[in-house]
Amino acid sequence: MDKETIKAFIAWLEAATEEEILQRREQALNARVSTREGKSDVKLALRLIDEELIARLDLKRVKTGKG
Repeated sequence: MDKETIKAFIAWLEAATEEEILQRREQALNARVSTREGKSDVKLALRLIDEELIARLDLKRVKTGKG
């Protein structure tokens, strides 16, 4: 992914609902990618998705006083 695509994806992640993120994660996991670059892009997308989901869980814990 080029820098602009990454920026756009991160902006989408920040605005997306948890359900939308989980759907996109499922799509990435099921993607049939054969090129090295494509596989790298999928791994990056999954890492960014997982980081966002973890950050949201941490925020929920802080807000509820369980962290």
